[in-house]
Amino acid sequence: MSIQQQISIGIMGLMAIAWTISVKQPTKVSNEGEIPTGVVEANNQFAIDLYSRYKVGKDNIFFSPYSISLSLAMTYEGARGKTAREIQSVFHFPEDDILRRSGYAKLYDEINRQNKEYSLHTVNALWAQKDYKFLDDYFRLIEKYYRGKITNLNFKKNPEDCRKTINNWVKDQTNNKIEDLIPVGRIITMTKLVLTNAIYFKGKWINPFNKDKTREQNFRINTDNIVKVPMMQRTDEEAIFNYAENDLLQILELPYTGKKLSMLILLPKNDEIANLENSVNLINLSKWKKDLVKRRVKVFIPKFKFETKYFMMETLKNLGMSMAFTPEADLSGMDGTKNLYITDVIHQAVIEVNEGGTEAAAATAVITLDSAMPQKSKILTFLANHPFIFIIQEKTTENILFMGRVMNPIQSFK
Repeated sequence: MSIQQQISIGIMGLMAIAWTISVKQPTKVSNEGEIPTGVVEANNQFAIDLYSRYKVGKDNIFFSPYSISLSLAMTYEGARGKTAREIQSVFHFPEDDILRRSGYAKLYDEINRQNKEYSLHTVNALWAQKDYKFLDDYFRLIEKYYRGKITNLNFKKNPEDCRKTINNWVKDQTNNKIEDLIPVGRIITMTKLVLTNAIYFKGKWINPFNKDKTREQNFRINTDNIVKVPMMQRTDEEAIFNYAENDLLQILELPYTGKKLSMLILLPKNDEIANLENSVNLINLSKWKKDLVKRRVKVFIPKFKFETKYFMMETLKNLGMSMAFTPEADLSGMDGTKNLYITDVIHQAVIEVNEGGTEAAAATAVITLDSAMPQKSKILTFLANHPFIFIIQEKTTENILFMGRVMNPIQSFK
């Protein structure tokens, strides 16, 4: 394939993903009513599926399934045939166009609803080569249902300047947390479109931890590796949280101010996290959350801060989305041709958890080339001194915004 035949399209998010799509050789919706559960279920199932792929390693995990799913939903709108069927299967998108599009539009608007008690926003943008003809219907659809703003750039003349422009947009939208989402060389003179999504969250705990009580304690990464970590603690009489436990795990819910968002921490009963990871699915997660009741709990949780970056092409292929990465791909809903296919996907995310609360960000880029009373019982202890899973969710919709695993709390990115 000659360089003249290459065209690229990209998507970004606060948690970041970057794709590259190559040209093949020739051969406002109403906000009334509830958010359809189909898009939430699709996003949450994808979150579990993706986590199952990343859990194999021994590192910290953190990603935004919402950012990834939203980016791929915009791509799915331009896919046809087997390419579309594979994307739909991997991301569990509702096949009904009205249900899917109205669902994502309402989720988008709900996330961006102004709230003075915490910061949460997401944004989509499309960056198009100014003289390349994409289908007007595709752009109108993205603008109407996904709120994606179209900006014309000249990739042909200044690809590096365009890369910096897009990266600076991501940085601005994520409060300077996501830098250099698209690496040098990913945007070339034949790039034609970059689709981007960013999501940013900063919230304070309703019940903050006292910094003066944070102490160094042991954290058992495994039986052979113990590290010292700054352990936050709440042991006072007001330490009342939603809590549940069974033979497998303890689960604790830490609400953020505003009470619309919370962090769930899934702590295995023993040091081995593998059994818990193998049991995490939507059915069990729903059951565990229903078991939550207000209890007096002595809470010990490590401070942590880390950054992740995933090159996702092989992961998505293994999940079943392979056609989009081959010259047989059909993305004709974007430009009316069958000349585009995906060659790369990058996802980047950042999180910091401390005594005051949580700050998290993620970005995704696709680049194409052509209240109950507490129970009166014994005081419980929640001691997170070994690896655990965490989820940041919207309480009303149960939509998973971020998901991760802490294997080593002091594995900081800075």
